[in-house]
Amino acid sequence: MRERTVAGERVRAPVGDRPVGRRGPPRVRTGWLDRVTPALFVSPFFLVFGLFGLVPLGYLAWISLHDWQLINGDGGFVGLGNYVTLFTDPNFYNALANTVSIFVESAIPQTLLAFGIAALLNRPGRGEGFWRTSVLLPNVVSVVAVALVFGQLFGRDYGIVNWVLGLFGVSPISWQSSVWSSHLAVAVMVLWRWTGYNALIYLAAMQAVPKELYEAAALDGASRVRMFFSITLPAIRPTLLFTVIAATVGGLQLFAEPQLFDPSGTSGTGGDDRQFQTVLMYLYEKGMGSLDAGYAAAISWVLFVLCVVFSLINVRLVRRLVRGA
Repeated sequence: MRERTVAGERVRAPVGDRPVGRRGPPRVRTGWLDRVTPALFVSPFFLVFGLFGLVPLGYLAWISLHDWQLINGDGGFVGLGNYVTLFTDPNFYNALANTVSIFVESAIPQTLLAFGIAALLNRPGRGEGFWRTSVLLPNVVSVVAVALVFGQLFGRDYGIVNWVLGLFGVSPISWQSSVWSSHLAVAVMVLWRWTGYNALIYLAAMQAVPKELYEAAALDGASRVRMFFSITLPAIRPTLLFTVIAATVGGLQLFAEPQLFDPSGTSGTGGDDRQFQTVLMYLYEKGMGSLDAGYAAAISWVLFVLCVVFSLINVRLVRRLVRGA
């Protein structure tokens, strides 16, 4: 306790009290434990990521610099030889073109449809819980089952798609034979499987937008379309960026749908003329078919760089579109 003068009178106050007239909150001293505790809580993530992410990625880079066979092991250091061979490999560029083509054909309609479905589900109505649950069902179905069903739907002789087209006078299409038809068929598979998943993500973001903004806009006479572009779209921009990055990475790593769509089996060639072989299928062909682990590791690293570059490009495009809206 100590004495101090307040309004001409001497009063006793605890030693730790602040002097009269001093403004602001008392200074809180934090110990080393308070500063280290947040880092301890997040450290398990970084440990797991480092052990199962960074370490394999670094080891993969080391393998890509060697003539490494799965059976014979390390055949010697070759430096950038695998990368030089890869960048002069026409099959790699064919696989890259196929991957980008399927990605564009599936990602753009997927985003637009997901936005439309989310906007419909965001409106109150009967059975909204049922409809919100049903749109997620395609995503929980096994990709093998999806590929088998769509393989039958796009069958040349007995497929339902050709039967419907035949009603309009269109000749039967061999969907696996040509480039455009196989890309379209695989894109439809991806579209059907992931649209509902993205729609629920957009729906959750839309419901987090404050209702007061819509009420104020309605009082000002704004239409629903104007509210969407002026309120909804800017508010859910972080969610849109997340889905764009996820769709880009998933699109460039497309494997299961075209692999199972291939009538020749599990060779990874993507048809007789490699007409729908993706980059990941080419990696599978080299790594598991030819057992060339060094070359496959080089493809993996190039694919990793492509995912980063395409993600950054798409993020910049989305930000410009949202700002322009």
